[in-house]
Amino acid sequence: MENRIVIVGGNAAGVSAASAARKIDRKANITLITEESYPPYSRCGLPYVISGDISRFEDLVIFPHSYFQMMKLDLLTQTTVKYVKPNEKVVIIEDAEGKTETVSYDKLILATGAKPFIPPIRGIKKREVYTLRNIKDGRLISRQAVAGKQAVIIGAGFVGLELAHALSIRGVKTLIVEMTPQILPTLLDQDMAKKTQGIIVEKGVMIITGKAVDEIDGKEKVEEVIVGEESFDADLVIIATGVLSRTELAIQAGLTIGSTKGIVVDQKMQTTIPDIYAAGDCVESKNMITDQPTLCQLGTTAMRQGKAAGINAAGGQSVFKGVLCSAVLKAFDLEIGATGLTTNKAEKNEMKTVSGSVRGKTRAEYFPGTQEIDVKIISDTSSSRVIGAQIIGTENVAQRINMLALGIQKQVTLEELVQIDACYSPPVADSWEVVTLAAEVTLRKHQMKIS
Repeated sequence: MENRIVIVGGNAAGVSAASAARKIDRKANITLITEESYPPYSRCGLPYVISGDISRFEDLVIFPHSYFQMMKLDLLTQTTVKYVKPNEKVVIIEDAEGKTETVSYDKLILATGAKPFIPPIRGIKKREVYTLRNIKDGRLISRQAVAGKQAVIIGAGFVGLELAHALSIRGVKTLIVEMTPQILPTLLDQDMAKKTQGIIVEKGVMIITGKAVDEIDGKEKVEEVIVGEESFDADLVIIATGVLSRTELAIQAGLTIGSTKGIVVDQKMQTTIPDIYAAGDCVESKNMITDQPTLCQLGTTAMRQGKAAGINAAGGQSVFKGVLCSAVLKAFDLEIGATGLTTNKAEKNEMKTVSGSVRGKTRAEYFPGTQEIDVKIISDTSSSRVIGAQIIGTENVAQRINMLALGIQKQVTLEELVQIDACYSPPVADSWEVVTLAAEVTLRKHQMKIS
């Protein structure tokens, strides 16, 4: 008898689950259900279509209909799952015309993702106030991104900075308002955030930190934004204040929701109800350093979790061991990356830390095109174990973050990190790897602290 696998959600986690399940079970009946009208595409690429780095929104479609035909996956677009009935092992779906249908499953994977968090700001429902979560949102913002207009972005996280970059390229005067004391509060420590902010401000973007938007004013559409005692003209406002896990179906089905407001799963991505798995932005993960539950709403995490869920739902064996939330973004010619814990997060977990930072070169200093790069290493004082890293530069950030992420996963110490057998060639790397130099600075501070 064919294994019937139903996957709710058609982006990173859902497609990864479907593809992995098919490779394990060639005969399974696999149905992928998405509310979107497009086949699965990259949400992360949306700001770069607005900026013009990518020509069309259609170019973001990674898995066209032909892929699903080749893999023998049944893709249902513009379809909503209304109910999950675990006792009967069925889901009730509704198509774009309002027609309902019952679909049976043997294994169910919830990859319902997340939705934008909308802060309670007066006037937030006025016209020309947007979020950026899907292609439809991207088209609306792109049509409004006209040179000479003024935009206010609420939130200085990944999407906020990427959109500020995109709007600036389009000639839109841009203000970012971030209610926490710094930009990229979940990614960087304050010292690294300050360096980043200074570079972005030099590019012509105004940034206000430590204050919230109190009101969006105007008759029917946006005309100005009130921040404390100041008002700023605005033709459009973009809400970039993060996302919330979409757990409505999970709650309705009786699944356990964790302290992070994400779905609780084990290492096999199994929920608290047998034969129901979950993956992606809707689930909570285990932090590999603290062992505490956390939300890590990144595309890379969603794909890894989806793969594990799909393999296990199809009868294979796969384990998802947790996250470091390694991440990188590019905006204003800057690559900004981090992995592991920030100093603030470590302190909240009652860990004592020591950190060190260095400004180095991406190539030999005498070689044309060499760029500066800032590296910060964070370690646990009691063990000298590396628990976090942050890097800012214009090139070669991502692979250094990947290297450090592996080191953190393997519980590398500062003493070990300074002994890296790094490569060197003038056009691509300096004779002293900047990660090694940052580790040496941190190790000296660590030794002084414990002496």
